[in-house]
Amino acid sequence: MKMKTRIYSVGVLLLLTLFIARPAHAQNQPAKDDQAAKEIVSKSFNLFLGKSSFSTMTMTVVRPSWKRSIEMQTWSLGDDYYITYIMSPARDRGQVFLKYNKDMWNFIPAINRIIKIPPSMMMQAWMGSDFTNNDLMKMNSIVTDYTHQLNGNEKIDGYDCYVIDLKPLPEAPVVWGAIKMWIAKKNLNTLKEEFYNTKGNLVKTETASNLKMMGGRLLPSHLEMVSNIKHGHKTVIDISHQEFDLKDINQNFFSIQHIKNIQPRNL
Repeated sequence: MKMKTRIYSVGVLLLLTLFIARPAHAQNQPAKDDQAAKEIVSKSFNLFLGKSSFSTMTMTVVRPSWKRSIEMQTWSLGDDYYITYIMSPARDRGQVFLKYNKDMWNFIPAINRIIKIPPSMMMQAWMGSDFTNNDLMKMNSIVTDYTHQLNGNEKIDGYDCYVIDLKPLPEAPVVWGAIKMWIAKKNLNTLKEEFYNTKGNLVKTETASNLKMMGGRLLPSHLEMVSNIKHGHKTVIDISHQEFDLKDINQNFFSIQHIKNIQPRNL
């Protein structure tokens, strides 16, 4: 297998933050202005991380003629440090992926090497999925690089939702010409997002469903990214376990030197 196909991006937790929102008090009232819309989007970015987090999940990449699943465990600290440990398939078990500030690294046990993912690979598909490395590295871009405007209300899966339009700021280093979000008023979970290119064409759609209590929070446990330009292409994430505010990890846990020694947790 070529090396670039073995380099898995570490951003599973990052892509999750595109779907989920932090429950908050006093958010049941309609947003009054664009600042309120931005605050709602900001809460959606932060929910799935907390101060720190741990999760187990399965990601399935679906294509017209094949599909494959990858089981993994993930850790995070704030929004700058992430680790993903691959549990299966067997040939990939033990690979570790690290985001450390703005850099990405991959430990491959078969060759006992730690590889830095270069900028030239940031636009490549992540594990053959419907995400790019750039999507996952720039997860906070939806808060910092766009304007936010409330654009009515709609129902998604029975939930009353704010509809919020995002437009890129001048000179913002983003690839999307527009993003549209549906955020549930009751619990502020983000249930749907649409991504448009600079010509106004819908490129892909994200949805979140099957809400359940995980780690003391009501969160979607089933996430999908569907391509609107490639028929039959989608990526599915099913979350089986989630914890927040861990007491046994700190910044040293996310060091480059430590990723060779990461061990999976027994649940």
